[in-house]
Amino acid sequence: MSRIVITEFMDERAVARLRARHDVRHDPQLVDDGPRLLKEAAACDALIVRNRTQVRGELLASLSRCKVVGRLGVGLDNIDVPGCEAKGITVIPATGANAQSVAEYVIATAMLLLRGAYAATASVAAGAWPRAALSSGREVGGKTLGLVGFGSIGQLTARLARGVGMEVAAFDAMMDHDHPAFAAAGARCAGLDEVISMSDVVSLHVPLVDSTRGLIDAARIVAMKRGAVLVNTARGGIVDEAALAAALKGGHLGGAAIDVFGVEPLPATPHFQGCPNLILTPHIAGVSTESNERVSDVIASKVLEHLG
Repeated sequence: MSRIVITEFMDERAVARLRARHDVRHDPQLVDDGPRLLKEAAACDALIVRNRTQVRGELLASLSRCKVVGRLGVGLDNIDVPGCEAKGITVIPATGANAQSVAEYVIATAMLLLRGAYAATASVAAGAWPRAALSSGREVGGKTLGLVGFGSIGQLTARLARGVGMEVAAFDAMMDHDHPAFAAAGARCAGLDEVISMSDVVSLHVPLVDSTRGLIDAARIVAMKRGAVLVNTARGGIVDEAALAAALKGGHLGGAAIDVFGVEPLPATPHFQGCPNLILTPHIAGVSTESNERVSDVIASKVLEHLG
């Protein structure tokens, strides 16, 4: 029987599957208790984390008997993958398991921000009737969705967008222009700057690596169409947050939905205060009841398979 430590929340049914075969320590608060986390990690054969647990440095060094790290999600920027490999630790992400949740978030927030009519509840309930002011919202049908990154999540987002009548243009630095994924999802392959400049909605689906850090900087934000919407469900650090806020306040952008930030949890941030047409969410685009079940089930299965 192996020892499995789970440092953040995981679906209880998946935890029960692990407990049926191994000794499991599941404590969603463990990520915030450094000394206890290091102690538990030193005695584990498998470690299961989400995005907040930093599997690097002192924590990685403490994994003296660990064989596998399961990631309840797809991004691996919180895990020192080469460092794990050097210690013989296999890193397993839940590739594809939260794609539907992220794709729906992108389309839903794009619709909300383009229409611009869904923040009037308090005014209407108080007796106001801002019909004229809210009658110039835009439909999503016929608009162009630009995808920066075209992996499994980007491809599913493209298919959902096509389903509501959007045109789709996509860029992926790792794909040739004739890659079959573009045609399969109904997307046109284009260069990065073309996607940025031509799209009514720009959605980011790239990992945070050296080449993508600061990718959407002030210059690229200015290059977006006037009135365009930016959606970031990828990683903080890709977008210049201060430049984004300035573009919203200045009226160049029509809206933004930001789920990820350079520092998480996001501290009080003056540049976001007073921004119009801004949706901020706490890194939950890929987290829904259904996706949590899928992600947890995938990781439970793969960790059990690895431990034998």
